[in-house]
Amino acid sequence: MLSHGYSFKDIDRLVIDGWDFYTINAHLPFDQHEQLSFEIKINKEKSLTINKLAAYGHLVKETENILKQETFEVSELGLAYKSYKHVSSHVFAAYCTSPFAKSGEDSYILVWDGGMPPQLFYYRYEENKVENLGWLFPFMGYMYITFSHEFEPFNKLNDHLSVAGKVMAYVALGKLDAMIMGKFREIYKELIEGVDSFTMSIDQVMKITNEFTRRSKEFCDSEKLLHANMLATFQVFLQELLIENLTRKVKEKPTLVKNLCFSGGSSLNIKWNSGIRNRGIFNSMWVPPFPNDAGSAIGTACCEMIVSDNIRSLEWSVYSGPPVMDINHTESEYLFNDCTLEELAKILFEYNEPVAFINGSAEMGPRSLGNRSLLSPAVSPDMKKLLNEMKGREDYRPVAPICLEEYAMEVFNPGVPDPYMLYEHMVRIDWKDKVPAICHLDGTARLQTVNSNQNPTIYELLTHYKKLSGIPLLCNTSANFNGKGFFPDINSVMKWGKANYIWNDGRIYFKKNSPYSKNVSKMNGGYVKNTVSQ
Repeated sequence: MLSHGYSFKDIDRLVIDGWDFYTINAHLPFDQHEQLSFEIKINKEKSLTINKLAAYGHLVKETENILKQETFEVSELGLAYKSYKHVSSHVFAAYCTSPFAKSGEDSYILVWDGGMPPQLFYYRYEENKVENLGWLFPFMGYMYITFSHEFEPFNKLNDHLSVAGKVMAYVALGKLDAMIMGKFREIYKELIEGVDSFTMSIDQVMKITNEFTRRSKEFCDSEKLLHANMLATFQVFLQELLIENLTRKVKEKPTLVKNLCFSGGSSLNIKWNSGIRNRGIFNSMWVPPFPNDAGSAIGTACCEMIVSDNIRSLEWSVYSGPPVMDINHTESEYLFNDCTLEELAKILFEYNEPVAFINGSAEMGPRSLGNRSLLSPAVSPDMKKLLNEMKGREDYRPVAPICLEEYAMEVFNPGVPDPYMLYEHMVRIDWKDKVPAICHLDGTARLQTVNSNQNPTIYELLTHYKKLSGIPLLCNTSANFNGKGFFPDINSVMKWGKANYIWNDGRIYFKKNSPYSKNVSKMNGGYVKNTVSQ
């Protein structure tokens, strides 16, 4: 706030995302979880302790109003703050950023976050009213992680948050097994027999979730099944549960508009997103680029915007994160030269090495979309291995393509516009050998398309590269320390030290021992600029 010229006194409304204060302790009922609190720094001397918020919204009842705000007083500061349910932040981060809100249309909104089963809502635009259509099936969102923790190689990992993305990639090593699928359905049918959707509690959902995992592991051990096949089949099993239950719910409401917003951490699963979109249940589908808790602050503000200001559509850009910090470069290992985007395309084409591309304001959400990216040519099959080594990632992890929108259908199927990297596309057969670095083990790619309006800078770079190579795409993976956020400045990339080249604002930084450095030195009579002297 201070860096943007604001103080705490300038805030006219303080709105905080809802949460149940508990430590994750799945064997205890929710009302027995430990109470937690956190502090908001008001100034150098004072902090505001927050220990009262709206609920999480683990299992919203039919009659609950998820737009109900709760107000709490902080008497010692003469301050009040509002709070909305956590589930509400997901609902409206999705809806208010959607094309449906912009055109004044109604929409279904599906939320499946870690601490809840998949819950379906319907927003009526004209009435400004949310209908709670209930849960789809009694599995907690965290199940994708806890189930995977029972099987190799994830049973050896303590890390919780990074597992889901790894599993989504790893399932390509396994096969869909009809026997395993049959057993999953058998266990599920037994567990939900006699379940009353009206009296179901979140503790019952947790018990069913945990019991399904226990029985599945027991079955795997008794049959000595391949763990990769268990995980691959589980991926498809959950996808089919989503599709079957969404289909059932939509058929129950034949007059409602068939738009869908999907939010919550589970909507980062590109296979599920594509499965739902491809099945034709809905006419249009929207997943925001910040569907997990990265979008909770935006969603909470949207709740307040709807309730207090009667505004339903948010003006936004995915490139609204922090700008590149202006910090003096201290790493003497790097030199620099002026470098246009056309010249950068030539460097990528000629040297076939990754470039840390740090441009403008960072992306909102967990995925790099061209402003905090490691970019590289995709023409070498070894490039994926190199990028994974640079990032400290497993060798089975895929690398995404960033592609000129107008050429996407030529390379990918379906290849429709996908600016936020949220769906799965098949790489067309005649392109697999041309761009092997972006082909996943199962022949798919997590495509990002880009046009001149969405990101003019990256679009220009891709256009220049296409003229040189005939290839309308580059590899794109996030520029960050492993497990951390995007690099905030050029100096951070230099300290990381894995990239020979860094581009920012018309300038390329390059290591002294890089091939480009040797060529530039020859052309300039041995003269190149040093970062330290600037």
